[in-house]
Amino acid sequence: FKIHGKSLRTRIVVALFTFVALWGFTLSITRYSIPEEMEEGSFVANLAADLGLDVRSLEERNAKLDVIHGKNYLDLNKDTGELIIREKMDREVICMTKTTSCFLKMEVILSNPVRIFNIELEILDINDNAPLFRRKTMHLDVSEATPPGERFSLTNAVDADVGANSIKTYYLSESKYFGIDIQTGSDGSKYVDLVLKGKLDREEHAVHNLILTAVDGGVPPRSGTASIIVNVLDINDNAPLFIQPVFAVNVSENSAPGTVVMILNATDLDEGSNAELIYSYTLYTSEKTQEIFTLDPNSGEIKVKGVIDYEASQSFDMYIQAQDRGSTPLSGHCKVMVFVTDLNDNYPEVTIKSLKRAVAEDVSVGTLIAVVSVSDKDSGMNGIVDLTLNQQDILPFLLNKSSEDYFELLVSKPLDREVMSKYEIVLRVRDRGFPPLSDNETITLEILDVNDNAPTFSQSIFTIHVMENNPPGAILTSLSAFDPDLNENQYLVYVIMEKEIVNMSMSMLFSINPENGDLYGMKTFDYEREREFLFHIEARDSGNPPLSSNTTVHIIILDQNDNTPQIVSPWRAQGSLVEEVIPRSIEKDCHQSVSATTIQMLFVSSAAGSLV
Repeated sequence: FKIHGKSLRTRIVVALFTFVALWGFTLSITRYSIPEEMEEGSFVANLAADLGLDVRSLEERNAKLDVIHGKNYLDLNKDTGELIIREKMDREVICMTKTTSCFLKMEVILSNPVRIFNIELEILDINDNAPLFRRKTMHLDVSEATPPGERFSLTNAVDADVGANSIKTYYLSESKYFGIDIQTGSDGSKYVDLVLKGKLDREEHAVHNLILTAVDGGVPPRSGTASIIVNVLDINDNAPLFIQPVFAVNVSENSAPGTVVMILNATDLDEGSNAELIYSYTLYTSEKTQEIFTLDPNSGEIKVKGVIDYEASQSFDMYIQAQDRGSTPLSGHCKVMVFVTDLNDNYPEVTIKSLKRAVAEDVSVGTLIAVVSVSDKDSGMNGIVDLTLNQQDILPFLLNKSSEDYFELLVSKPLDREVMSKYEIVLRVRDRGFPPLSDNETITLEILDVNDNAPTFSQSIFTIHVMENNPPGAILTSLSAFDPDLNENQYLVYVIMEKEIVNMSMSMLFSINPENGDLYGMKTFDYEREREFLFHIEARDSGNPPLSSNTTVHIIILDQNDNTPQIVSPWRAQGSLVEEVIPRSIEKDCHQSVSATTIQMLFVSSAAGSLV
């Protein structure tokens, strides 16, 4: 703990640090204490130093101060890392209920990477409010027959301050007939009863004027006063009585208007009008309680009138008097304590604190996708919340509980964009009440492509038949490969893998369109000279790094009847005949028109004596 200060009005700062680390997510809790009414611009603490952060990283990581369920009374100076007062704080405005502790809950959220620090700022009370009586003048009618020791309810003073600064005691001006008795309520409030010390005599002293002073415990103390005027009455000498001074009763929240809470029954020993009773709330009963419950003045029946909400108030105190109808009315008093039973009437909530809307398909298992928190305004089992994933068994994600109300959504299995490109992750929050209440929150996660698939051809070898005498530049076929990736990872380029044939490169014989895989012949092929070609074509994507595959292309040149048969001639050499054998490759129709085996043609030249 660190304490700085010289007086009650001097700044007091108390910091408590707790660090919890689970699965790489850090929840930081830092607590400070300052007095209320500090001036604007006042220094509270150096958050950067207390949280161990580099001041320069506050701007770079987009540091943000978020006050939970409240007004932004403070600012975070990103240049110095200091937490400063933005607007003067009144503790009685911030915490309207009279509780000892008053906290402002905040979160400091950093990005890249995500980190959340919980800040709790306790607003300490100062004695800036004096006790105040709701009624400055109180009139009491007291019968002269009232015995010493009788008590009379007085209007209590209220003080907006708490703790030592709230009402400490009461003082009554000097009187031999009256004194006061100070009581402490269930909430710590001080109440005062006027107590009769001596027997009254109306004929001797008909009116008593008293001053009641309420003093708080501040330094210096503050006080407030009220006048008490006691009128001494005659005759009716029996006050109504309740069977017990305190009653306790339970009622469920959300009980319908008209629901009977209980029926009071006081008795009076007098007769006639002096025994007829009228029930009413005393000044001790708060206005809020009177708005929620009705009291029948004749029957003493207490019913529900307004909305009972356990989350707003768990109990109510009723201070009730029964007054008779005598000419000099007397009254009896009791206290009714109503305890509210909680119902499961608030739906649990899930809040996304941090979220990645897109991740690459090759992220590692354990990658943080989102940080979520759960809450439920109910109490007990009705306020215990469970968070689950719909279709947990088939989704590649899991929930890890990092702290009491915080969960991390993590990658639990390898992702594959080609199998699933987008996930609708449904977070289901459910409390343990009966019947349970639940709610859903959907997270949409896009899976980004990486170049993890090489192009593939439909077959490992393509056999293409090309008729000889083809025109140069004519398309021979179209080859295509498939790549399931996206964008540049799917954009393919086709190339011929070079291979020389008799001092001629393959690119001089064939050409391929790099964009669509159309294969062209760059020259006219002659079956009598070349009959087949064998080479490889590669398909390469445009990823980084690029991936590729290849296929084999087998070009077969087909023969055309593009050569006329030639007869060399039978010729005689030295008195013998030379035979010319017709090749077997000559087409069938040629065989039909010529002898099936050999043709001998003799031309005798008488002049030369040779074969022609």
